[in-house]
Amino acid sequence: MSDGSTTEKVGVRKGPLASQITEFLNFCKIEKGLAANSLSAYAADLERFRLFSGTSENHGSAVHAYLNSLYEAKLSSRSIARHVATLRNFYSFLLREGQVRTDPTEHIRTPKQWKTIPKFLNLSQIDKILQSPDETSPTGMRDRAMLELLYASGLRVSELCRVGVSDLNLELGVLRTTGKGNKQRVVPVGRSAVEAVRRYLESGRGRILKGRGSRYLFVTALGGAMTRQAFWKLLGVHGKKAGIFRNLSPHVVRHSFATHLLEGGADLRSVQTMLGHADISTTQIYTHVMRSRLRKTLDEHHPRA
Repeated sequence: MSDGSTTEKVGVRKGPLASQITEFLNFCKIEKGLAANSLSAYAADLERFRLFSGTSENHGSAVHAYLNSLYEAKLSSRSIARHVATLRNFYSFLLREGQVRTDPTEHIRTPKQWKTIPKFLNLSQIDKILQSPDETSPTGMRDRAMLELLYASGLRVSELCRVGVSDLNLELGVLRTTGKGNKQRVVPVGRSAVEAVRRYLESGRGRILKGRGSRYLFVTALGGAMTRQAFWKLLGVHGKKAGIFRNLSPHVVRHSFATHLLEGGADLRSVQTMLGHADISTTQIYTHVMRSRLRKTLDEHHPRA
């Protein structure tokens, strides 16, 4: 059961550690069904670790020295946390397989992430962006539908671009999407987004395709799916029309979706499910956002703040 295609891309050479990495990647691909992007990230992280550790057989020393090198290279806390997660998964696999006696990552602390609160838009800014596209044109209808659906569902930009026509049930107002690790989830979609998509399907999509066929909901003039890069650009254009010139990205809209849900009284577990977070600790950053806003409200309006 050998498939070294993922490791070959990053130049893994033969050796005990290289063989273990290949086994782990094969396990992730075949047994866990991880997506190609996740496999490539694992392969790149582990190849960096392999090159650093060389022929060292002391896993504990190698892991600690490697992590120190990441700090010295001034990687962000998020990047280092990703490397730690990769090593934890790798050594957990080796421990189960009996290839190591102890897990050298067991007592390693993950660096604190989210030192800055994620940016998000207020309701007025969201409303201006959603109304920015000119719906007298088919591409304007498409842009409006994409923006509405992004804010209504909190999808990742890659998930938004991959939405198929059959993935969205307009009658029930639900969307089926496949996120990280090939995990499917069903997300409810509000009336405003449903109506925007309906208008686009009825009057815009066919005019863009001009007789071509496509399984994707959001298409370009060439008949292909909207790409992440193209959507980033069109979001920037509509952001500028709305008066938002800096730091606007699809992820900011996703943050806004989550923040506004929690402000409206949604529970954290529901938001976790809709965002497709595997771990609720990732979703808990939004409680920090809310605490920050409450603090600001108190400071501005309480007479004895």
